[in-house]
Amino acid sequence: MNTLYKKHIKISLFILIAISFTNCEKEALQSLPDRDWELVWSDEFTGEEGTLPDPSKWSYDIGNGENGWGNQELQYYTNRAQNISLDGNGNLQITSIRENYQGYSFTSARIKTQDLFTQTYGKIEARIKLPFGPGIWPAFWMLGADIESVGWPNCGEIDIMELRGNQPHIIHGSLHGPGYSAGNAITKAFGLKDSRFDMNFHQFAIEWDKDKIDFFVDNYLYNRVTREDIPHTWVYDKPFFIIFNIAVGGNFVGFPTTDTQFPQKMLIDYIRVYKTK
Repeated sequence: MNTLYKKHIKISLFILIAISFTNCEKEALQSLPDRDWELVWSDEFTGEEGTLPDPSKWSYDIGNGENGWGNQELQYYTNRAQNISLDGNGNLQITSIRENYQGYSFTSARIKTQDLFTQTYGKIEARIKLPFGPGIWPAFWMLGADIESVGWPNCGEIDIMELRGNQPHIIHGSLHGPGYSAGNAITKAFGLKDSRFDMNFHQFAIEWDKDKIDFFVDNYLYNRVTREDIPHTWVYDKPFFIIFNIAVGGNFVGFPTTDTQFPQKMLIDYIRVYKTK
């Protein structure tokens, strides 16, 4: 091996080591300050099997988006116990079914706290076991409470977790607002190694303040979006309400296939909302 070749290898190794150290941003983000959280609202979903969720905390979207919401989805949302109820084991169960109902080929449920509970800033977390399969689209998300007056996306949307069912090991956390919505949303994915989100329960959360929104899976911070990262208007200084749903089909996931098994279930162990003391 000649001297020039040895020198080239040493320089290459030095550059490689330098690059490795400059790509440690993920680890740096884990050095978070202590947060003194106070629980302000929750649902542990305890109750008898087949019981509908607490009506003082939850309402429903019914139908298929005839009133302007939806993403070219195929399901009809109901408030029937077949589609949404407690499972008797401390979980809320949202079930998507292949059936003919109200002119649609699938049913599911979309539950929300609109007009019952909203939150500005704090920590919002849920422990969930997700469904899977082509065309299945579970989500845990929030919308600005002023949606009726300003419309979407001006109201803002925080997708704490959504999953394409044909990629059951990957979830996405996203922000939608004026000028950065739909396909232009600010988003980042998080993937499991050697596992899938339909195999076990996982904790999904955001920590939100006036300057940033942090996205977590199982207490691991995988994405931080700051006010300065938003290309247009920051619309996250106001109350938001919470939504859980399973969509079937839609422009994010495409159509179900013959490989998609039904029924599909989303199990929610709890939802907890905190503010700083």
